[in-house]
Amino acid sequence: MSYIGRPLRRIEDGPLLLGKGSFAADCNAPGQLHMRIVRSPVAFGRILGVETAEAAALEGVVTIWTSADVAELPPIDFRQMGLEALAPYRQWVLARDYVRYVGDPVAVVFAVDPYVAEDAADLVFCDIEELAPQLDATAEPVPFMPDIHPGLLSEPAVIRRAYGDLDAAFAAADKIVALEVKVGRHTGVPLETRGGLAVHDADMDVLTLYGAAKVPHYNRDAISRMLGLASGRLQLREGHVGGGFGIRGELYPEDVLICAAALRLRRPVKWIEDRKEHLLAANHSRDQVYRLRAAVDQTGFILGLKAEFFTDQGAYVRTHGTTVTDLSAAMLPGPYVIPAYGVEGHIRLTNKTPAGTYRAPGRYESTFARERLIDKIATELGLSPVEVRRVNFVAAEAMPFDRGIKTLGTGVVFDSGKYRDLLERVLDRLSYDQLQDELAARRDRGEHVGFGVACFVEKSGLGPQDLVRIRIDGRGTVEIVTGVASVGQGVETVLAQICAETIGIPIERIRVIHGQTDRIEIGFGAFASRVTVMAGSAVKIASEALRDRALEVAAKLLQTAPDALRLSSGMVEAVGGGASLPLGDVALHLENAGGLTGEGCFVAGHMTYPYGVHAAQVKVDPSTCGITIERYLIGYDVGRAINPMLIEGQIVGGAAQGIGGALLEEFVYDENGQPLAASFADYLMPTCHEVPEIEVLLREDAPSPLNPLGVKGAGEAGINAVGAALAAAIDAALQKPGAVTQLPITPARLHEILRGPQS
Repeated sequence: MSYIGRPLRRIEDGPLLLGKGSFAADCNAPGQLHMRIVRSPVAFGRILGVETAEAAALEGVVTIWTSADVAELPPIDFRQMGLEALAPYRQWVLARDYVRYVGDPVAVVFAVDPYVAEDAADLVFCDIEELAPQLDATAEPVPFMPDIHPGLLSEPAVIRRAYGDLDAAFAAADKIVALEVKVGRHTGVPLETRGGLAVHDADMDVLTLYGAAKVPHYNRDAISRMLGLASGRLQLREGHVGGGFGIRGELYPEDVLICAAALRLRRPVKWIEDRKEHLLAANHSRDQVYRLRAAVDQTGFILGLKAEFFTDQGAYVRTHGTTVTDLSAAMLPGPYVIPAYGVEGHIRLTNKTPAGTYRAPGRYESTFARERLIDKIATELGLSPVEVRRVNFVAAEAMPFDRGIKTLGTGVVFDSGKYRDLLERVLDRLSYDQLQDELAARRDRGEHVGFGVACFVEKSGLGPQDLVRIRIDGRGTVEIVTGVASVGQGVETVLAQICAETIGIPIERIRVIHGQTDRIEIGFGAFASRVTVMAGSAVKIASEALRDRALEVAAKLLQTAPDALRLSSGMVEAVGGGASLPLGDVALHLENAGGLTGEGCFVAGHMTYPYGVHAAQVKVDPSTCGITIERYLIGYDVGRAINPMLIEGQIVGGAAQGIGGALLEEFVYDENGQPLAASFADYLMPTCHEVPEIEVLLREDAPSPLNPLGVKGAGEAGINAVGAALAAAIDAALQKPGAVTQLPITPARLHEILRGPQS
């Protein structure tokens, strides 16, 4: 039986469906204390003092810490290497000297129950001299922390990338097309807020952090360094996780504080944030402004592109470092040739919540900017937006296509792709010409309806490596141990399918262990749509090693040659029929020799580059400024689909988040830096009313040559081009080309567009 390519149901869903999930809030230990953070009520100010006496006198309060109590702890470091220049911009676990955003941790309370901890936190008084905040990332940089870091300004870095001859491109242009666009500040809002439980085993002298997510091995090592713990003294354990989306991949101050407290107080310490805390203190994202100038010829071909953009990083540079801006700069050209390119990406700090990654970081934003530019080129030259895309696509024959720049330390080399072919398939599925005629007829009848399309290239499969170990026991049950993590993407099912395909064993007999740092020494977690590419390839390698070992041993037991045997349905059997042997018996035979095992390590120096097309049909109601998505189609080439159903689920979920960022979700602040969206009453999330049925055209036309499975990642396909496609469709519905230049397209912004002059 073949397992790869089948839409099998998820094997990890049993406990969740039965209400037996184990999330961070479900973790408890006898005698545990509860932690509550005291957060800054102002956006920017000098700390004059923190008064804790009244709070400390409250019955049930064990202790209260301020920055002086954790003075030995260093600031939280970056995941990337080579960012020494950004070191002064890191965040301390508790604010020192200055607070830099509403929500900045100032003190921490430990009490016998969460209610006492919250009451005590309310009694802590933060004496802060309030200063004027910086809230505009495009404004001139200002001092980061006056007096503490003299001369240090609020621009930590500028990312520059370039290739080709821009001067020649602009000199040869028939037209220069300029555009400025903005993507608002929003973020992933997982169903489960952050939290954890830290427990110190005094007998073993081992500290265990329960509730880890996304990058357990990295966070284990980072926390160990900060606390001065020797190797092996800290272990992280991942349970069930209620959503990741980039936001859970951070190392936050709270993660360090509960570990430090469990060691110092010699009691388990638990922390679960509430939703207001989550909206104030967990990573925000997006919030970029792009200024583009394209040199084009008469056909719409882009000869050269000059770009400058600004990333509002918020108050500090957290562990993701320059990741978002780096990816934005490298991926802005998208699926188009663009023979000359130059970009400056400014990382700017403001007095807002620190920003980090959120599903398709730097690509949701840059795709919106690039695809809006393509649409404007078409408008100014009197061409079809579809034809301009066709003219600019990198050809299939040009693969692999070396962009000539790097991102995240690897060269941007598109491994495979048939960009134009996918666009044509999407248009064919939509009956594009007929659709345009129908929409035009509806507009003639007074309806405001339109269609928009947007194309993108994603990146996936970030290395450097992944290690997997597989073992079969005497009952014929398979255990896969991997260092990746699960954030709901179906890790266990996909890895089990790859293993089952290779060793011919029913998927129901496979158990996948992930996110447990004590079970495997190497792990790089789940981010950058890497799990299927990296861990999947490692599973294939390990499964092949186990298969070969099983055939070798069984051949001796059955007195035949290994190539005369095969594995099927958990058995070793003769190819032409005859004697057979359960795999469990082979495992029992090897018990004294280490068992029936296989190990696989997959190393990758380059990422894979999947690609897709989003197509949107919308209707606008000018009387209410409401936007209805009538149809939404996503075409996506994943290289090879291990489980098509799971991929489609990922795409649909991503599209829902993209719709939220395009139409509803936005963190806004008043002139004092006070957040105006700190609850779901003000931070609007899409519901089933706003999200239509998402159609998915899943293709496998361009398998990746960079891994043994030919796979590419799928986690960010559904969100990448939503803003761009909806903007184009709204333009068409209003018959105002280029009207939408800012996300989200709120009713207020749509009202301004409707009031404006006709193009």
